[in-house]
Amino acid sequence: MNNPPSGDRRAAVVIEDDLDIRNLLCAILEQGGFHASGAATGRDGVDAVRQQHPAIVTLDIGLPDIDGYEVLRRIRSTTDCYVIVLSGRTDEMDILTALQAGADDYVSKPFRPRELRARIDAMLRRPRVGHDAAHPPTVPATPAAAPSDDDAVDEAGNLLRHGNLIVDSEARIAICSGVELPLTKTEFNLLQELLRSNGAVRTKEELVRISRGRDYRGYNFVSRTDERAIEVHIANLRQKLALTSGDPELITTVRGVGFRIMPSRNLPLGRRS
Repeated sequence: MNNPPSGDRRAAVVIEDDLDIRNLLCAILEQGGFHASGAATGRDGVDAVRQQHPAIVTLDIGLPDIDGYEVLRRIRSTTDCYVIVLSGRTDEMDILTALQAGADDYVSKPFRPRELRARIDAMLRRPRVGHDAAHPPTVPATPAAAPSDDDAVDEAGNLLRHGNLIVDSEARIAICSGVELPLTKTEFNLLQELLRSNGAVRTKEELVRISRGRDYRGYNFVSRTDERAIEVHIANLRQKLALTSGDPELITTVRGVGFRIMPSRNLPLGRRS
């Protein structure tokens, strides 16, 4: 492993047993302004993460000592850094397992270096929900209530309400039945966009681009792997809504197209009649 970072350079850890790929990933991250450390085994990778507190980790699933999913779980037990899984496995179950274990993104090998850089840049431009918000939530924790004419969005688009679900776009907080939802960055972005669409169907391809960020400057190609990742994020959203007495059927699947949220009678705040 390399020496720890110095100065203002952010740390990154590459957990990859293939030396050529590990060196390539370290070079990509170094070009992006990181001090990158490489680890050839899962144990060394977990140790590096614990010592260096990196901003981002890239993780291969097929490691020689510990299963990559177990490495991901150990990383998640100590840090909320961004984790990108890079793997040659494209089976839906592999993608689902990685995302449910805490990965922020799943990139199939072989990967495009420029696209990987763009994904990392777009990811780091957005704060992780609940950790980097500039100020505390501006919406009250209210008891559960049935959907009503109070379902609304303010004129600036900062506050969205749908029954007992409240989303503050500025603070990046989502509250359901008085409980803050533990959403990932991607889950928050998808929920926010579906609420703003107010019943309009959003295709999986559109949601992939939304998850990448509006200022994404990488390749615009959307793979089947990307679309499967969106399906997993939506499934996770439904589970978290159900755990907080929300409606897991709030987000509905439009077969063969994408997803929509059950529409509410949204009115501008302060202009209700």
